[in-house]
Amino acid sequence: MSALLEVRGLAKRFATRAGREQSPWIIQGLSFSVNEGEFLTIIGPSGGGKTTLLNMIAQIDCATDGEIRFQSNVAPVNDMKSLKPGLDCQIGYVTQEDNLLPWRTCLDNVLFPLQVQGKLNDETKARAQSLIRAVGLAGWENHYPHELSGGMRKRTSLIRTLVYDPPVILMDEPFGALDAQTRLQLQDDLMRLWNLGKKTIVFITHDISEAIALGDRTIVLTRQPSAVAGEHAITIPRPRDIRGIMTHPEFIELYNRIRAQVQ
Repeated sequence: MSALLEVRGLAKRFATRAGREQSPWIIQGLSFSVNEGEFLTIIGPSGGGKTTLLNMIAQIDCATDGEIRFQSNVAPVNDMKSLKPGLDCQIGYVTQEDNLLPWRTCLDNVLFPLQVQGKLNDETKARAQSLIRAVGLAGWENHYPHELSGGMRKRTSLIRTLVYDPPVILMDEPFGALDAQTRLQLQDDLMRLWNLGKKTIVFITHDISEAIALGDRTIVLTRQPSAVAGEHAITIPRPRDIRGIMTHPEFIELYNRIRAQVQ
């Protein structure tokens, strides 16, 4: 199976300012690939450059060295002027913040990328409504972000990305700031949505349990400069019981192996 997304020898350091020593490497020699339809989770120490990695894949920040390939084609990564944010809507990005437009309702926020791309029609409107129902937002379509709970805003942000159907979705610790109960519910929602279309997802997390519960495979990153410390196939059968996964016989062994590498 050929990889849909490949990261090859990626390296990043920020530009040196006048009068300062050269900045340290944040990422160096980082390589991995993601297959079509795979749910890849990435875990590593805080400050290890995980968000910077996603920013480079999403084409909103440039790399110092290395390359990124999408569908076997080399994407521009070394020059800010040549970057194509989102690779012409081929890569969706769910960030830590929901970034909803406060003057637009829940439904209007979901429809916004379709309007920008000129894809708003009866078919895409029906898809938006279907996604809204799938995450339990039916009845809240005409409410504004300040009228929604944190979990509702995060659901809105998630389906706003799913609605235009990008081949790859990047997710940067999207549930990290939520309480435990809401996070579990959103993990369930994400699994249900992923099962509908088997999108290719790269999911950053600092939570080992979350990495195991959601992923087909987990990559562990080292401390700065980030490189791959290890890879772990997650063979726990799907569909998974997100709330009870810690009782699965394979969970403890996986958890301990990943934790040893994270530390």
